[in-house]
Amino acid sequence: MSQPQTGALRSPGRARDYDVSDLGLAPQGDQRIAWAGRDMPVLSEIRQRFERELPLAGRRVGACLHVTAETANLVLTLAAGGAEVCLCASNPLSTQDPVAASLVERGIPVFARRGEDHDVYYGHIESVLATRPEITMDDGADLVSLLHQRPPEAAAEVLGSLEETTTGVIRLRAMARAGVLRFPVIAVNDAQTKHLFDNRYGTGQSTIDGLIRATNLLLAGRTLVVCGFGFCGRGLALRARGMGAQVVVTEVDPVRALEAVMEGYRVMTLEQAAPLADVVITVTGDCNVVDRRHLERLKDGCVVANSGHFNSEINLAALDSLTSRVGEARPGVAAHTLLDGRTIYLLAEGRLLNLAAAEGHPASVMDMSFSNQALATAHLARSGRELAPGVYDVPAEIDEEVARLKLASLGVDIDQLTEEQRRYLDSWEQGTD
Repeated sequence: MSQPQTGALRSPGRARDYDVSDLGLAPQGDQRIAWAGRDMPVLSEIRQRFERELPLAGRRVGACLHVTAETANLVLTLAAGGAEVCLCASNPLSTQDPVAASLVERGIPVFARRGEDHDVYYGHIESVLATRPEITMDDGADLVSLLHQRPPEAAAEVLGSLEETTTGVIRLRAMARAGVLRFPVIAVNDAQTKHLFDNRYGTGQSTIDGLIRATNLLLAGRTLVVCGFGFCGRGLALRARGMGAQVVVTEVDPVRALEAVMEGYRVMTLEQAAPLADVVITVTGDCNVVDRRHLERLKDGCVVANSGHFNSEINLAALDSLTSRVGEARPGVAAHTLLDGRTIYLLAEGRLLNLAAAEGHPASVMDMSFSNQALATAHLARSGRELAPGVYDVPAEIDEEVARLKLASLGVDIDQLTEEQRRYLDSWEQGTD
């Protein structure tokens, strides 16, 4: 296939070629990729299998993911399986330029640059779509969404897609309900070996990492409000409490709110929590979670951040309307002096805190998430044409295989059911003698 110019930046009215390998960053990227790879043994084993079996031979894969060292290991695994992979960023602030440069040096077309503006960001997605991918891979569903804005024939070659994050799955299920989704999508985010570990332990740790890198705040003794008690919120609350913070949880789901109460957290509305908060972090996947009425009640000096996929969780327009001036308190920390004299500190432009201010999830949890991605990609290559448009779970056998391989890499053995136990569990005549 004809390849686009690697690293080409697109902006209104002009296009210029920009090869990230010219930055001389590739050696640093090589080191980062190798460092992450040493903590991704499951994906490494899958890569070796792919090299032997070539399950993706000749398949064009278009990926819109965070361009990190962990993602690079996934991309190299897909390429080892025979895929022709083209990559762009799923967030303007998450790209690690040395990693992008390293992939370009290895022959992988990459359209991403840290800090790219809105038009360049979507231009890069267009560049990936121009390669006519047969399998797409998303983190937030921007690529699939843009593809569905084109005529139906634009998706004629697409076997299917994979979605990495909660927000993207929500968007795709909405498309499926509306009857507009044109091909099958596997919700990798919903695999047990993804959301139970990546969302909880990965997001929990990496969000605290981003908060501390951005602010250098001592969390002990401070009141930290977690908006949302899904798996990401559970992990964040757990890690914040472990750092000594007084954690408050806000929720709209009564079952999750009750769970948070049972876990020992204070639960209240955000309007009640706002005057108490030293830090507010959203992890819901919704919009305007921190709205004008909450901003008006935050105390002077409160830090506000988001670790959900899009920067819509904080009503930035409302914040701007309440602001008299904005200054940079620290890199990535915008000091909003409000009309009434209070100062609110917004982190990372309201974007993904764990990637915009830190490096994202640890490689050991991404090992499971991206192993699901790799195996599910091979599954789509085999069976995509047999699936009707819709959102599908990761096949149970893939989920279980990833767990088994992860346990083996940790040197952990588990028991096996005996035939007698299997027969007992399959029988309706259970009971005591």
